[in-house]
Amino acid sequence: MNRPFVSIIVPVRNAARTIKTTFEYLMGIDYPRSFLEIIFADGGSSDKTVEIIKDYQAHHRFIKLVEISDCPSPGYARTQALKRARGDFIFFTDGDCAPVKDWIDKMLEVFNRDAKIGAVGGEIYTLRVDPNNLVEIYCEAFGFNRVSWRYGNLEEGYYPDQGNMPTQVCGHRSYFFVTANVAYRKEAVEDAERKFWELPTGEDIDFGIRVRKKGWKFYFLPSASVQHMHRADLKALLRVWKSYAAAHAPLLDAHATNHMEIVLQFIGNYPKHPIITLPSFVKGFIYIGNFHLMHLWAALFIFTFITQWFWPLSAGLRLSSWIFFIFTLISAFKFFRTAFNIEPYNRWFEFAKMKYLTNLYFVIGGLKGFRKYRTFCIEPSF
Repeated sequence: MNRPFVSIIVPVRNAARTIKTTFEYLMGIDYPRSFLEIIFADGGSSDKTVEIIKDYQAHHRFIKLVEISDCPSPGYARTQALKRARGDFIFFTDGDCAPVKDWIDKMLEVFNRDAKIGAVGGEIYTLRVDPNNLVEIYCEAFGFNRVSWRYGNLEEGYYPDQGNMPTQVCGHRSYFFVTANVAYRKEAVEDAERKFWELPTGEDIDFGIRVRKKGWKFYFLPSASVQHMHRADLKALLRVWKSYAAAHAPLLDAHATNHMEIVLQFIGNYPKHPIITLPSFVKGFIYIGNFHLMHLWAALFIFTFITQWFWPLSAGLRLSSWIFFIFTLISAFKFFRTAFNIEPYNRWFEFAKMKYLTNLYFVIGGLKGFRKYRTFCIEPSF
């Protein structure tokens, strides 16, 4: 049976902790090896990553390795691999991911339905390296990188058309596929000039937007899934969240219209929230959810609590202080309550800490680059 030739591109850097598991799953994919190549693009690993790849490469001709010294980003590594990719369809995953056995066939079946489908993406689940690691437990419970959860329990089907409002470029209405689990038609990749941008992150969103601007459709197929082995410690997880948000300024600069969107996240059910749209020479968005309200009410409580000592006879200040205190507790409860539902329940404090710090670092990352790109982003509440 004649099959299309498939390239799988896997950028790696210091992936020795996970890459053997990734190889185990990649080698288990049910697809003829004569129609397959797996290209690893190493961005300058200092551990045993390259050694492990070369060991597999010595026994399997379809495994290729591109070594890149002084690699600035995963996007740059993917671009170097694309220069060698011969596939009619090009699949992307990472050195900490584990695709299902029929990953390729499931994706190709969708491509065959509609010649205008440029990309097919699948669901991303969690695969724990250490069953007792609290960060991995939290990522699994949170649904870190889950496509369906990101868009409010999205089901199989076509993505909505690409918009250019700020929240459609990199906010909650931005429909994209992360490169941990996506396949592109060769012609769609060529329309994007076979090139990812070289910034540290955000390359998957930028690449997808450029492909969709050429008229290609995107299709979500949950069953073509991969399992993701997440960061092993909180510090690494916080760096990831900060870097994700830091990509939003250049993405808005490149693709968004001159608008500021205010998303009233505390009203309605995700992702259907009221949005106030204003023309603005500073592009961006401001989300107002429980994370933000918790800090706002707390600040107002502290202000009125201190102020009443200077005007002790002011009943209005005392009443306002109590009202703001109650609002703070309500918003905090709404924000933290999901952390209390993660097993083991006796570690609720650690999970609450992770939830708070990841959201905080996401907000901090969104403010990065606002001067350079003339953007302003207050990231969502989780």
